[in-house]
Amino acid sequence: MTRVDDPSLAALPIDARLDEIRAALAAQSRALLVADPGAGKTTRVPLALLDADWCRGGRLLLLEPRRVAARLAAGFMAESLGERVGETVGYRMRGESRVGPTTRLEVVTQGVLTRMLQEDPMLEGVSGVIFDEFHERSLEADLGLALTLDAQQGLRDDLRLLVMSATLDVDALLGVLGEATPVIDCPGRSFPVETRHRPLRPREDAARQQAAAVLESLDEALDETLPDKDKSGDALVILPGVGEIRRLARELGARAPGLAVMELHGRLPLEAQRRALRPDPDGRQRVVLATAIAESSVTVDGVRLVIDAGQERVPVFQPRTGLTRLETRRVNRASADQRRGRAGRQGPGRCVRLWAEEQPLIPHGEPEIRQADLSPLAFELARWGITEPGQLSWVAPPPAGALAAGRALLARLGVLDDASHLTALGRACVRWPTHPRLAVMLERSAELEARPLACALVAALEGRDLDQERDLERALATRLAAPKEHRQWHQEARRLARIAGVELSKAGGGAIRLAPLGELLALAYPERIGQRLEPGRFRLAGGTLATLPEAHPLAHAPLLVAAELDGEASGARIFRAVALSPERLEALYPQTREWRASLEWSDAQGRMLGEQVRGLDAVVLERRPLHRLPPEAVRAALLAALRRRERLPFDDEAEQLRGRVALLRRQLNRDACDEGGSEGQDAWPDWSMSALLETLEAWLGPYLDGVSRLEAVEKLPLARILTDSLAWPLRARLDELAPLRLAVPSGASHRLDYRPCLEGKPPVLAVKLQECFGWQGSPRVADGREPVLLHLLSPARRPLQVTADLASFWANGYPEVRREMRGRYPKHPWPEDPLAAEATARTKRRS
Repeated sequence: MTRVDDPSLAALPIDARLDEIRAALAAQSRALLVADPGAGKTTRVPLALLDADWCRGGRLLLLEPRRVAARLAAGFMAESLGERVGETVGYRMRGESRVGPTTRLEVVTQGVLTRMLQEDPMLEGVSGVIFDEFHERSLEADLGLALTLDAQQGLRDDLRLLVMSATLDVDALLGVLGEATPVIDCPGRSFPVETRHRPLRPREDAARQQAAAVLESLDEALDETLPDKDKSGDALVILPGVGEIRRLARELGARAPGLAVMELHGRLPLEAQRRALRPDPDGRQRVVLATAIAESSVTVDGVRLVIDAGQERVPVFQPRTGLTRLETRRVNRASADQRRGRAGRQGPGRCVRLWAEEQPLIPHGEPEIRQADLSPLAFELARWGITEPGQLSWVAPPPAGALAAGRALLARLGVLDDASHLTALGRACVRWPTHPRLAVMLERSAELEARPLACALVAALEGRDLDQERDLERALATRLAAPKEHRQWHQEARRLARIAGVELSKAGGGAIRLAPLGELLALAYPERIGQRLEPGRFRLAGGTLATLPEAHPLAHAPLLVAAELDGEASGARIFRAVALSPERLEALYPQTREWRASLEWSDAQGRMLGEQVRGLDAVVLERRPLHRLPPEAVRAALLAALRRRERLPFDDEAEQLRGRVALLRRQLNRDACDEGGSEGQDAWPDWSMSALLETLEAWLGPYLDGVSRLEAVEKLPLARILTDSLAWPLRARLDELAPLRLAVPSGASHRLDYRPCLEGKPPVLAVKLQECFGWQGSPRVADGREPVLLHLLSPARRPLQVTADLASFWANGYPEVRREMRGRYPKHPWPEDPLAAEATARTKRRS
């Protein structure tokens, strides 16, 4: 790496802001830094703060969203000090740490901060926490910020907090950090970047087209009249995943063997990552094929050409199925601009976008907290002692439905009790640095005398080298037989074994037995235990269907556990599975021996069907007739039928009510949280269709006593039931903040339509134009925060104008309307000055 005293790197734009950043954090405990790509914030700001008075004697934590960025940033800063990593600057991440007794700046991945806070909420010895690249809005960053703020407010008012990024939602962050928080802006060092679009043909091989685009773009750069030093610029190609990277690497290797084609992604060893960032030692032109890690945090030296595939791969959790699916999506505008900027870091460059110029892009990506599996978040909240997420300050609060699904999973695993507190098993799982599912497997594996196997299995499941191996049992056997050939797996398995206090290679004096593999998976994935319906087709305990190819060895297994499947709820494909015997299922889950009533509403027959069963949820080991319908089972069957329909039978009154609450939630909830309120108490609830379907038991269940048919549910007064579920202070203010009717200047009152508010739009008031004469400004609701959208009607009640700015309409739109309408409706008034005229719903008065 180049030292910081190299003349080409001596001056960075952030240097001019360092004094301002120091002064802001000397005067206050929080600050925001918005610095463009290339400004130097990641490597200059933390070192500059080490000498601040408030930091003397303490350490700084710098949070990075990716392991690659953490290692590289620590290495660069250490080298700039003329030291090795682990002296003044070190790094810490799961399973890897390079810190020493003199380390004062620790670069950590985001999950490490959460563990540090949980183990020591005071953060003893830490003077400040810096969140880098916060715009990526990972779940761990949002949780880490919420916990840090809570610790700062309640325990450590001297703790400094700096949030920095290239693109920050400043208003949202000020909403949780405080309006007085100083905001420092810093432009980047950016050179001009020309942007071109080369859309790919959808029915042709993507890798071949991408390779052609790379080679043509490199040739075009050489053909143009660029200075000699610019002609050797390297190319950075940003792709959604490792599979796409490897396919393109093969294509380029076959077409242009003289190019230095390098990969850059999180699965590579550190030295390979470093090589990808440096110029080729043999002087060849480089093409660096990278995932989104090249979008921010790291600079690839020598890049003048960026080729952007315009896609990203994100995990999307589906709360109703409990499955996570990797989706390849079109990149958002903010990310596309970040990628484009990589071409202008060190000189003029070019960005080639592999999509049509007219293709629309959404402005920003969704925060992970709105689309992720929230069971780890629910686990961390329970550890922190939080039962209501509104007790913490969130940039975006966790969605109620996804959080409820996460808590339901933890309760099923035995980690949480009915009050969302940790159980004895949950407290024992705290020691395992992994997903709560796998922590349960590791903790309970002692019951099976299989803890070494559990350590090996968790390391394999969390590793990234199983992609091509579908047989999990064979993959584990291979690794256990030759651990040195699977270095990363072996390192993680040994780390877990050390926590467990066992030897990885031996168990009871002999080799590790693989026989308990299915039982271990069943402990972690009880809802993925599948029962064969027909060869290759299984019903999972969670109620979804899953399939295997009929030729698969497990296609005829009576029971199996799916270790990996895709997220298709209507027919998930099983990628890895292990057989499980009914006897072992009963031993693991004693409740499977108890008989229970199983009822289901049949849309085809229009009635309730029932039987007695024993098993685990949808996995039925035995059946017998049911002679009586228990009320609790009837209620559960009706609620399940409503969920399957994915919509509730709301009439207009209920839809209007939902719209009113949606409006007030959007406009007023931030104030409620700022004043110390929380979701579900002083804040307006989430009454979206998905949230209401997820919480049916709470608000609708109590009204189903004696109801046994869906037709009866549809006749229930759902608007009144929803109103009754509102906390009394909210119910008392509902009509004041979102009135059903609105008085107009004519003296009449008209009904407001709040249904558009369900889609984030303003409420609508349809009223004759003549009734609005004299009305100078548009009416507003929600304490004056939300303008009403006026549909101004003709005397025949046809729309003449739609406006939320009545004053502008009178000044600019009304004269044209008057010219067109006065001849068509001569019996109605059309005054020249509508503000001075008398409002009326009638025709002109006779003399």
